[in-house]
Amino acid sequence: MEFTIKTASPEKLATGTLVVGVFAGAKPAGAAAALDKASKGKLAALLKRGDLDDKAGSQLLLHDLPGTACERVLLVSLGKLDEFGDKPWRDAVAATAKVLAGSPAPDAAVFLADLELPGRDLAWRLQQAARLLADGAYRYDAPKAANGKPAKERGAQKITLAISAKVNAELESAVRRGQAVAEGMALARDLGNKPANVCTPTHLAETAQALGKQFKFKVEVLDRAEMEKLGMGSLLSVTRGSHEPPRFIVMQYKGGKAKDKPVVLVGKGITFDTGGISLKPAAEMDEMKYDMCGAASVLGTFKALARMALPINVVGLIPTTENMPGGGATKPGDVVTSMSGQTIEILNTDAEGRLILCDALTYAERFKPACVIDIATLTGACVVALGKIPSGLLANDDELAAELLARGNESGDRAWQLPLWDEYQDLLKSNFADMGNIGGRYAGTITAACFLARFTKAYKWAHLDIAGTAWVSGDAKGATGRPVPLLSEFLIKRAAGG
Repeated sequence: MEFTIKTASPEKLATGTLVVGVFAGAKPAGAAAALDKASKGKLAALLKRGDLDDKAGSQLLLHDLPGTACERVLLVSLGKLDEFGDKPWRDAVAATAKVLAGSPAPDAAVFLADLELPGRDLAWRLQQAARLLADGAYRYDAPKAANGKPAKERGAQKITLAISAKVNAELESAVRRGQAVAEGMALARDLGNKPANVCTPTHLAETAQALGKQFKFKVEVLDRAEMEKLGMGSLLSVTRGSHEPPRFIVMQYKGGKAKDKPVVLVGKGITFDTGGISLKPAAEMDEMKYDMCGAASVLGTFKALARMALPINVVGLIPTTENMPGGGATKPGDVVTSMSGQTIEILNTDAEGRLILCDALTYAERFKPACVIDIATLTGACVVALGKIPSGLLANDDELAAELLARGNESGDRAWQLPLWDEYQDLLKSNFADMGNIGGRYAGTITAACFLARFTKAYKWAHLDIAGTAWVSGDAKGATGRPVPLLSEFLIKRAAGG
């Protein structure tokens, strides 16, 4: 998808689809007012008789509107004026994206970023509009037609973000940032949506190497023997039942000064999770191919930050393996030794994500990081606690947590903080090792983070549990690309010194 930004009058734009927003129960304003004037009150009449629903994101498509140069006008409801804010605006842009993605018109001009939005400047609106419009056009393209050719391209491929202000370098940069984040999301979604027999640990490693080659950053892939040499006994305990070889991926993007401490992103890469010997129920087990979405989000974020050429140092660590049952699989009650030297009694082999992450978090120490953020589809308890709207956030540093919460609100990729109090650590006690890998039936998301916290005492650390946000089920089943927007916004602000 190609984006341009342009100062324009809506009635003069010759385009396949012209998109303007209107408020429920109010006269057309801004770009809509200009169209209404050009059409001699046609828009106002349609709105007055109730042709457009009041709910934000509702649409009404008009053909050959008199007095305009465009083929179609798409009216998008912004909801009520006194309730207007981030959510109605995002709903309107997201709805627009869906219409344009299925439109026969190859191009479109969108005036939604030109709308005044409380607390949001034009650069923010342009960045978010570009990202939402590009992400809304995403489709999983791996399946091919019967003749082996890709499916025919549909929808608007050229989009003009039209504004009334003068275009400048800052605004053009904002649009490019939005495109870059959408590209990162698309990569994360593609990886998540691929079947587990395709998206293996080796495939994730090859994807990282391809990104490194494309954007000129260093990528190192460790195999089983190298992990054994490092003492990653916890990570390797998860791999024992699988025939797929494990990989430990290390990516180093150096856009900042040589002495600047890096941000380290750690992504859980379980490419399929059966639960191991603690076997999961059969229902919906196919969705366990999404258990590598933490890894996918790190890869997607690296693509976005490299595309933006952000002046910041970032390290990406991805421990990746399958979790399978088998004759050699780890058993409940086994005790393993992590890279840190701490021993772990494995009480449930389905609590495997923390077992691969803890060794990666120990490995992160060697980079002397500014902070470490791990991203993982870690606990069903997080979905029970928070649903599928925010990601769960836990941290050993309140300032880092506040920073991530703020970036989530800015990007619309929100998180919600849960406590990480020492009192919860007692739930991980073991009679046979330094800790158990589960803490019982209560506070599952918190005890999982408490487990990880034992390996993060050397630096500032935050944990994002994306079990509820990394994919959706049902008819719309597929990966979401979250939390690439949150992580990208975090890095953008860090790179700018914010």
